[in-house]
Amino acid sequence: MKAIRAKVIYTGIPGKIIKNAYIVWENDIIKEITKDIPKDAEIVDENPENVITPAFVDPHCHIGMRRAGEPTEEDEANEEYDSILPHVDALYSIYMDDKSFKESIEWGVLYSCVLPGSGNIIGGKGVVIRNYAKNLEEAYIKHAGVKAALGFNPRRTTNWKGLRPYTRMGGIGIFRKWLIKAKDALKLIEQGKKVEEEFDPELRMLFPIVKGEEILRVHVHKEDDIMCLLMLRREFNLRITVEHACDVHSKEVFQRLKRENVPIVYGPIDSFPYKTELKHESWRNVKYLVEVKPFFGLMTDHPVVLQRNLYLQLRFFIKYGMSKDEALSIITLNNAKILGMNDKLGSLEQGKWASFTVWNNDPFLLSSTPKLVVAEGKVVYKE
Repeated sequence: MKAIRAKVIYTGIPGKIIKNAYIVWENDIIKEITKDIPKDAEIVDENPENVITPAFVDPHCHIGMRRAGEPTEEDEANEEYDSILPHVDALYSIYMDDKSFKESIEWGVLYSCVLPGSGNIIGGKGVVIRNYAKNLEEAYIKHAGVKAALGFNPRRTTNWKGLRPYTRMGGIGIFRKWLIKAKDALKLIEQGKKVEEEFDPELRMLFPIVKGEEILRVHVHKEDDIMCLLMLRREFNLRITVEHACDVHSKEVFQRLKRENVPIVYGPIDSFPYKTELKHESWRNVKYLVEVKPFFGLMTDHPVVLQRNLYLQLRFFIKYGMSKDEALSIITLNNAKILGMNDKLGSLEQGKWASFTVWNNDPFLLSSTPKLVVAEGKVVYKE
């Protein structure tokens, strides 16, 4: 067993900060957090000024697909051969030699959900990975939903191949067409008139979506696009998360999402609003999230905001009244819950993965930096 002493341990659970304690782990699992000096454990660091936070989790990014130091022609975030691609898998366009991974690890971001981009109406499967793995096989943890997109992004791709929309109604028309085709195909299978193997893979991959077994991770920024999405959700009984929502500039939409129990993956906050669907985007919109309190996590959309800066976006939530431990839970426990990983990640508790960052001071001080990063029990960065 190994242990580290800390002045403050942010557990990732709002309202639960442990002071002057040791975190103890064995192999890849946390054994306990205790105020007593642990027996039979190697004390890795006894500095009483240490501050510990759980591993940060980025629930929506394109790291490894859009790679640092490579030309835009090498960007693999969007496959351009058609607009409905539920069978495409983001895993196979991730390159673990992207130097951004190293920078992320150094700032405590150990896990990513990598999604295809938003150029397609249905862009493919998202995947949760370890940022510190040597190769894709070691990086892979699980798949996490299918990426979809409404709004401006799919309709600006008219020069790409396949059937492409020019308008919002066109994009939703294509979306509905494929969802209807999937429902009709399932009826034929249920009636014994067809077997699943008679349908193309693209259509078969939509069956779990229309059955409500698979989550659609839907790119939407504008309030009207979110309303369109909620109507589609009711019509087809979809399971969804709202991804982005940066143009939402009133309480009402967040109140609606809260009433309907739709999770939000918000952000990125520190990016330039370069298109019309972001004309109301502002960091000040964060106050509506803080006031309404829907269930939400926070993304970087890397490289739109560099993943290493994920936690820096928390300053806006603190400005509008969140406590430090509440803010940290957004990029730890909340993000882990959204990805279905909270049994292993998101909080520092007995039985969970020993993945955490040791800071030389409170991480909310500008002068603070990570001095040690532990991932599933192993040191992956040391200052």
